[in-house]
Amino acid sequence: MSTKKATSKQTKKILIAPLNWGLGHAARCVPIIHFIQANGYEPIIASDGVALEFLKQEFPSLLAESLPSYHIKYTKKGSWLKWKLLLDMFSILKAVRNEHKLLKTLAEKYQLSGVISDNRFGMYHKDIPSVYITHQLQVFSGITTFITTYIHAKFINKYSECWVPDIALLNSLSGRLAEGKQPKIPVKYLGVLSRFKKAKKSMVNTVLILLSGPEPQRTIFEQRLLTEFENYSEKVLFIRGMLRPTAIHTNNPNIQLVNFLSGKALQDAINSSEKVVCRSGYSTIMDLAVLGKKCFFVPTPGQGEQEYLAKYLQKQHIAPYCKQTDFKTSHLDAVDAYKGFGAYASTKIDSERMQVFDV
Repeated sequence: MSTKKATSKQTKKILIAPLNWGLGHAARCVPIIHFIQANGYEPIIASDGVALEFLKQEFPSLLAESLPSYHIKYTKKGSWLKWKLLLDMFSILKAVRNEHKLLKTLAEKYQLSGVISDNRFGMYHKDIPSVYITHQLQVFSGITTFITTYIHAKFINKYSECWVPDIALLNSLSGRLAEGKQPKIPVKYLGVLSRFKKAKKSMVNTVLILLSGPEPQRTIFEQRLLTEFENYSEKVLFIRGMLRPTAIHTNNPNIQLVNFLSGKALQDAINSSEKVVCRSGYSTIMDLAVLGKKCFFVPTPGQGEQEYLAKYLQKQHIAPYCKQTDFKTSHLDAVDAYKGFGAYASTKIDSERMQVFDV
């Protein structure tokens, strides 16, 4: 009996489809893909842009499919982002409809047994168990929070289950983002998801700069950081978050510029750095929490979620933050007065979670 079940599991294919908005959604799918592989299922990756490139690098042996792009781009002025996204809503919804149609084709092509969508709205199927991953049951957008949260819930409810990568306790990492009115479908908390492991390392770098996110804000922040660290006397590892190499240089011999690090190389770099300067993206926060790091956050201008998380973690006395336009290297002195992350363990998704696909 058990042999038959194991054989059946080995033939089941699960499509993993993260949103292409920076690398965060794709990165937090890495431990999920590893779990699926370890439990005898066959994962197939699907996304677009840098998210798909990243997953192909992490899992070169897996089948991969391209999905329609949402074409999400930031504005140069953060306060305009919300309105730009509203203007782009029709093109985003068109991409959602197209990916939903494509999923029907992929389901037949691979005989899929399930779909796991990380914030892609259209990757649900009426005949196949479909899971939606999000840490935002509330979508903060200022005066339009009610509307954005309502729209998000409408999409979530098209799925079979909703998985929240957080702890459903007072010491949650996402705060009020994962609270509020629950979707109509079952909501399950996964705990903290990270592809990294904490390890004792000699401190090589005083500061690790970890850039990420869509353009043009990635480049705008990079240029400000290079200017601010121009005369910095301590050792800095500057990871640009660029999958496609581009030429850049600095006159400061204390700064090591790296386009991209993945897997164990990035894990070792973070473990061997005293302080981390980065965006307050949720996937990055989960990684730093598991690695128990001290950090300084600079939220992406105009992104309400990151702004809220930076303020929330400062109130928890975990890490300080400032606006991108205000950043100075002198602000890093404040990091020592904060406790940093600690006592968070990366979750191994238990087999109970996968029961949704055992139908």
